[in-house]
Amino acid sequence: MTVELPAMPVEREHPLDPPVEYHQLREEQPIIRIRFPSGRTGWLVTRFEEGSQVFADPRMSARRPRHDIAAEDGVDPHDDGATGVLDPGFVFMDEPDHGAYRRLLAGRFTPKSVQTRLQPYIDRIVTEHLDAIEAAGKPVDLIEHLGLPIPCLVICELLGVPYADRDGFHHATEAMMDVSKTQAERDDGARWLIGYITDLVAAKRADPSSEGLLADLVRTADQEDSILTDKDLISIGVLLLFAGHDTTMAMIGLSALTLLTHPSQRQELVDDPAKVGPAVEELLRYLTIVQFGLGRVAKEDVEIGGQRIATGDLVVVSMPAANRDPRAFDDPDTPDFDRKMTRHLAFGYGVHQCLGQNVARAELRTILPRLFERFPGLRLATPLDEVEMDTYGTNYGVRKLLVTW
Repeated sequence: MTVELPAMPVEREHPLDPPVEYHQLREEQPIIRIRFPSGRTGWLVTRFEEGSQVFADPRMSARRPRHDIAAEDGVDPHDDGATGVLDPGFVFMDEPDHGAYRRLLAGRFTPKSVQTRLQPYIDRIVTEHLDAIEAAGKPVDLIEHLGLPIPCLVICELLGVPYADRDGFHHATEAMMDVSKTQAERDDGARWLIGYITDLVAAKRADPSSEGLLADLVRTADQEDSILTDKDLISIGVLLLFAGHDTTMAMIGLSALTLLTHPSQRQELVDDPAKVGPAVEELLRYLTIVQFGLGRVAKEDVEIGGQRIATGDLVVVSMPAANRDPRAFDDPDTPDFDRKMTRHLAFGYGVHQCLGQNVARAELRTILPRLFERFPGLRLATPLDEVEMDTYGTNYGVRKLLVTW
């Protein structure tokens, strides 16, 4: 007799909270055999400590199948890779290969490098966009006028990508990361990004004076005995371009929506801008945009939280659920800017934690206090239940956020 496994929870009752089913799973079945949207089965982890163990254990491989996309048209959801045509590159590698590639990039993403190289630029463009919002008249879509352009400008500045190409790479990213689209539509988005970065790599190579991280990587690749191939350059360029703007756009929109609907926390930030650092960390924990979690595959038999995981089993950590675990965080369903927090899982954990996290922090720490300082009467221009949410992207976010003041 075949037992039907429960499906991974995906439906939300409130736009700022994970699916309510996670409450019961954390208490009763924190590591449960489940059926993922891809149709594949595996283990879902919903507690903080157990999730941290999965990410930190070298016996858990980052080379894993997609678990968030339904099988269709003969496509095998068990295949490795971000899409059918995109090489996932070093993100899906284990040590030591992962570390060798990551070290080529890490210097541009340290707190010091972000502060020195990017913060003055972020300061300027945020001021310019707040000026433009004020001039645009009411109501204004904060995603269109702030949440999307700022991360795009920042990643273009970092990589050396022309901002004029923003619409192209953003639309391609949307298509590639939308799990409601067909495999062919997702692959079209990936092909656009691959073609775009391929042409850009060629242009950087032809111009020795080119600036930006992508140009630096081209020069590194052209050195004798470099581990970087053109295939590596393209996969890294695609990854940084789409991940570097889509994730932060989602966090900006959700953070603004949280502050618009939590007046006491908003007032705390306005009254004491020095709280912005802890406030951003709390918002990252509270919102946790990677809505379907991240997976690993057991390279050998492993025990996590008393549960035996067999070799080859897929294990997915629900970061939104783990970051609301009451064992790790008091009153986890309430944003608390005074929370004494050592860490969270919004950026993952271990050697694979998000490379661009300090860039995202810099953007959020700049935008949030300045937005509400400039517009103290800022409020939603529509009822909360009419705010258009992005429930189909790999990253959960806000599609349109109309505000007035």
